Amino acid sequence: MDKPFHASDHATLSIRVQREIERRIMTGEIAAGDRIGEVQLAKDLGVSRGPIREALRTLAQAGLIEIQMNRGAVARSIGLNEIKNLYALRGALFALACQEVARLHDSETVTLLKNNMAAARAALAQDDKDTYYRLNVEFHSAIVDHSGNPRAIEVYHAVVKEMHLFRRRGLSNVPNIAESVREHEAILAAIESGDPDAAREAGRIHIDGGRRRFLDTLNQDQPHQQDEADQKMV
Repeated sequence: MDKPFHASDHATLSIRVQREIERRIMTGEIAAGDRIGEVQLAKDLGVSRGPIREALRTLAQAGLIEIQMNRGAVARSIGLNEIKNLYALRGALFALACQEVARLHDSETVTLLKNNMAAARAALAQDDKDTYYRLNVEFHSAIVDHSGNPRAIEVYHAVVKEMHLFRRRGLSNVPNIAESVREHEAILAAIESGDPDAAREAGRIHIDGGRRRFLDTLNQDQPHQQDEADQKMV
């Protein structure tokens, strides 16, 4: 997701185009509500409009864009109630993954998570928000991907794609990052000790904490906002 597109680097063309559009949305180069013009995008990427259209259809099915009458493809805006629902779904899936990783108690997975935590502590010490965010995503993905439940893994990754932009917002300041690190440490401790119940609870607390941190950023930006249901995230 961090590498920009180059036309000479093909998997299949439509998949590469899809990944580049997705990268631009995830990094904020394409903001929520922005129109995604097929002609300009095809020119930018050096491809015909066919792969662009195919990629946009796939991204619409994934929930990252909307196809609107008279506007075409538009990067999706997500309302606050839907954000809360996505956090609830992600929390259930992540808690289950933590439980299963603790039950499986694989030494290679534990080592992977410990290495991630060491790097995350260093990023916190250096106030390196971008690096911490990447490590944060990798920590969660490592747990989910080693949980042994293929269907849950597939659903989890579909959900977090929709959540990417506001997850980053919740880790936009150092106190929030420090709290996130402490929660990761609790998850790792439970996994390392092979305690599925404690790992599940630590995972649940962590995602609930992420939801709270995100909502706190809205309160800081708009302290007098009355109708949260109409709030749109960029």
